[in-house]
Amino acid sequence: MENYKDQEEIYSNKVRAGKRTYFFDVRATKADDYYLTITESKKIFDDNGNHSFKKHKIFLYKEDFEKFQNALADTLSYIIKNKGLDIISTESEEKSETKTEEKSFTDVNFEDI
Repeated sequence: MENYKDQEEIYSNKVRAGKRTYFFDVRATKADDYYLTITESKKIFDDNGNHSFKKHKIFLYKEDFEKFQNALADTLSYIIKNKGLDIISTESEEKSETKTEEKSFTDVNFEDI
């Protein structure tokens, strides 16, 4: 696998979603072809209130784009068909999100990931 830390970022897009942030980054291979990395970054807190980030990364190459896009569209359609677009959450999830929103957040630069 390529060392993705050394690869130039061509394009980046991010989605903030509660405690998570998703990064969609286009990078170039050594052969100067493009691929996509999708990173989920979740802010977590220890018992003392200190925070850190837990990250998961997916590499998606062009030969898999169509299969990935089709599977994602099919899966989203299934969810919408069976549960609609209304958000269903438990009381404990709502309290957890409220606590997170009350904390002060600062932007973190993930360029060096």
